[in-house]
Amino acid sequence: MTDWRPGAGPGALRARAALLASIRAFFAGRGVLEVETPLLCSRGITDPAIEPLLVSGGISVGAGPRYLQTSPEYAMKRLLAASSGPIYQICKAFRDGEAGSRHNPEFTLLEWYRPGMDHHQLMVEVAALVCACLGERPWQALSYRDLFQRSIGVDPFADSLETLQQMVRQIVDVGALSGDRDLWLDLLLTHAVEPWLTAQGLCFVYDYPSSQAALARLGERDGCQVGERFELYVDGIELANGYHELGAPAEQRARFEVDNRRRQARGQPQRPLDEALLAALAAGLPECSGVALGVDRLLLLATGESDIRRLLAFPWDRS
Repeated sequence: MTDWRPGAGPGALRARAALLASIRAFFAGRGVLEVETPLLCSRGITDPAIEPLLVSGGISVGAGPRYLQTSPEYAMKRLLAASSGPIYQICKAFRDGEAGSRHNPEFTLLEWYRPGMDHHQLMVEVAALVCACLGERPWQALSYRDLFQRSIGVDPFADSLETLQQMVRQIVDVGALSGDRDLWLDLLLTHAVEPWLTAQGLCFVYDYPSSQAALARLGERDGCQVGERFELYVDGIELANGYHELGAPAEQRARFEVDNRRRQARGQPQRPLDEALLAALAAGLPECSGVALGVDRLLLLATGESDIRRLLAFPWDRS
């Protein structure tokens, strides 16, 4: 028999409604405008680590495929380039991937952009929002380099690739796996560093290797080029990802093209570049920082629940 019942009970539904109200009150108090952008997009993200869900176009609206958005980032940047000022959005996002206790292919995302702020200033605001939702608590910020050195005694910028590989193989059986430096850093992060973060409370990690800059600006720290971005972990749960936003269209195009070459090398389909975003960058993106925060995971932390499927009205297997 088909299980028609929701995954979330009445208490969880009320907790979600209260959380959304708190988020909206937070931004209303700071003069940040709520906006909406399309869920269906004509271009998909090029990032090899993220796969969008595709929707075939109907006869009445054209035969081209559309992508269910993995994030409203590109559309919101187009609004910023058109002088929207500070904006936020609470929306559904979609990623083709695993479903489980912390993942659902359809999820609720909070994304906002702050003209005039760098990533350090935005971290302060993110901490204020999270504390407004979870209750006041101390927070800290560690550079990516400091994080690796404190947690596992590795310098992610200076230690050799062989050193990184040896440490990974001491922790997890990877067989004959091969890959670039970022692959081995990611394995160390997920298998050794993130477990250490479970005891660190509310912790920002910032200034990632430049090869992981994605849509962030580049800067220099201690003689190393870094991507000016951050991630937020709360009790070891990855909650938010933010950038000091790149506004250079030529550099962004080059990064998209590198993504597509990586996709091709991995046997993944290449994605058409979002020319509307690149045109908006060329028109002029204001100096700004932006962040995406997982609302379902924030609710997980607010309620003390351990499985987001009990916080979703209808999780993936019941949708």
